[in-house]
Amino acid sequence: MIHFERSLSLDATPDEVWAVLGSFMQIDRFAPDIVSVDALTTGEDGVGSKRRNHFKNGTSLVEEVTDWSPGHGYSVTLSEMAAMPLHEAFADIRIAPIGGQARVTWSFDYRVKYGPLGWLVGQTMMKVMMGRVLGGNLQGLAERVRAERR
Repeated sequence: MIHFERSLSLDATPDEVWAVLGSFMQIDRFAPDIVSVDALTTGEDGVGSKRRNHFKNGTSLVEEVTDWSPGHGYSVTLSEMAAMPLHEAFADIRIAPIGGQARVTWSFDYRVKYGPLGWLVGQTMMKVMMGRVLGGNLQGLAERVRAERR
C-alpha cells in the first residue's frame, strides 16, 4: 500500500469546516475536478453512505463511508474506478483544532496494478497526480468554508 497525504490550515473553526465537509453528498461544491455527485444511498450521512463522483474528464468512481466521526472527519473506500490503475484505494479526511484554526489532513492509500512497474508508477506519477488532486480539494474546501462564513 502506498500512502500519500496533504494538509492545510484553515482560518476557521473545526465546526465551520465540518459544516461543509460533513455534507458527504455535496463534495462537488468544493472539489474542483468533480462536476457532479450521484447519491447511491438515502438517509443521513454516515457509515455505509455511498456516492458516485463524476469527474471533468468523463470518468467516475464510487466512495463508501467506512468511518464517520462528526466534527472530526471520515474515511471512505473507493470502488468502480476502472479509469484508474488501482487494485484498491482508501481516503481519510481529518479535522484537528490548531490554535484557533482547523488543520485538515486528507490522506490517500492505494495499491497499484501491474506489479513492480505499477508500484514505481504509484510512487512517482500517481503521487504527482494525487498531490494536485488533494491540494485542489483542500484549497476548494478552504474557499467554500470562507464563502459559507459570509
